[in-house]
Amino acid sequence: MYRDDDTGGEVRLDADGSFSATDVETDDASGPADFHGSWEFHDSGTTTDFVYLSVEDGGLGRTGGVQLYTTGEDTVAFHGDPDGPPAMVLRRVSGP
Repeated sequence: MYRDDDTGGEVRLDADGSFSATDVETDDASGPADFHGSWEFHDSGTTTDFVYLSVEDGGLGRTGGVQLYTTGEDTVAFHGDPDGPPAMVLRRVSGP
């Protein structure tokens, strides 16, 4: 599980390939949202690795998904604008 200590937003990546996100901001233009679906890790080999979150049921008001970028050994981030700062940074935590 990954959590933003300031906002309490969380992303849980389960071993079966499913995920749930609670109270997270994926870009600077949208507010906190809850959504779920499936996830897949992408090892880019040359640039930043990322986890692609395929969102089910239009949880973000759009079809498709979002990318959750690895930013360190135990951190991931949502980047709405690849050239700007992250919208939200989450750290790995051991449990609820």
